[in-house]
Amino acid sequence: MIINQKTYAVESVTLGHPDKVCDQISDAILDACLAQDPNSRVAVESFGGHGTLVIGGEVTTTAKVDYQAIADKVYKDIGYTQELKFMVNVVQQSPDIAMGVDTGGAGDQGIMYGYATNATPEYMPWAVVKVHALAKGLQDLRESGQVKWLMPDGKSQITMQDGKVKNVLISTQHDANVSQEEIKQTLIEKLIKPILGDVVGVDIFVNPTGNFVQGGFEADTGLTGRKIMVDTYCGLISHGGGAFSGKDPSKVDRSAAYMARFAAKNIVANGYAKECLVSVAYAIGMAEPLMVSAVDENGKSLDEIIAKFDFKPQSIIKTLELKQPIYQKTAAYGHFGKADLPWEKIIKI
Repeated sequence: MIINQKTYAVESVTLGHPDKVCDQISDAILDACLAQDPNSRVAVESFGGHGTLVIGGEVTTTAKVDYQAIADKVYKDIGYTQELKFMVNVVQQSPDIAMGVDTGGAGDQGIMYGYATNATPEYMPWAVVKVHALAKGLQDLRESGQVKWLMPDGKSQITMQDGKVKNVLISTQHDANVSQEEIKQTLIEKLIKPILGDVVGVDIFVNPTGNFVQGGFEADTGLTGRKIMVDTYCGLISHGGGAFSGKDPSKVDRSAAYMARFAAKNIVANGYAKECLVSVAYAIGMAEPLMVSAVDENGKSLDEIIAKFDFKPQSIIKTLELKQPIYQKTAAYGHFGKADLPWEKIIKI
């Protein structure tokens, strides 16, 4: 088995978590650029905290984009009302990088991984599917008005042991006028049980510090790209280290990770493996990967099958139609396992 730990934990965060706010702002800016100019080169980072939001990076585009207005809208749409002071410092992409990318080469060196399993309809590990569902469930309960004291910031965590749920942890921002006892009982009945089912024998922890009134940029800082495990496979498989949000698809940190997932999922979906791990490596400015490899759940090479997939950056962009403004919706609750994303499409191979 590729994932063979008997005991492990997985984590997700809500869209109101400070790091995820920054991811969504960076990807909203990317989408705004791509909507007007599909050939936009974008590498935008956001850093927020304690009343201030900084937007920086490199953008080359014909699009006319109001970075501050986009960021403020994302922040308010999430559910925050705090007024922010903005600092924007965005410049053009380095000509040294552009020189290699313009000829179809990779936007950077790096290593990327993709994974799939037949254990769930999403082709993702069961615990990863459920931990994202718990985090998204907090948002749904808040936005639907079912639980009026919920606030935007929050986290979820599941610990698995011998294939069963050992414990569940929910940390959620809340109104000051609600007791921790009410929070725990409400979330057990309205969130945890509907998603996980029978929780007899499961240890449930809710707001372990005993209070979570301040949240978001009021309580903490956030930074684009600081939740790379939440974005991918929650640490259950290897990660090359590159973040996704705020990067256009010429950046193989993002696009090649999507292609690796696409290949792994289709290898499993076509019956070549129960689990599949794909790995790929690039050199900046070079179109051909330095390495592409795939293995199944027994460690058997699937290189003959992975060779059917073209991992050159421009081919990835074309195959997955990555110049569309689709990225803000990837920036919360994971980039994989969502049926409406192009790298989740199943094809015949």
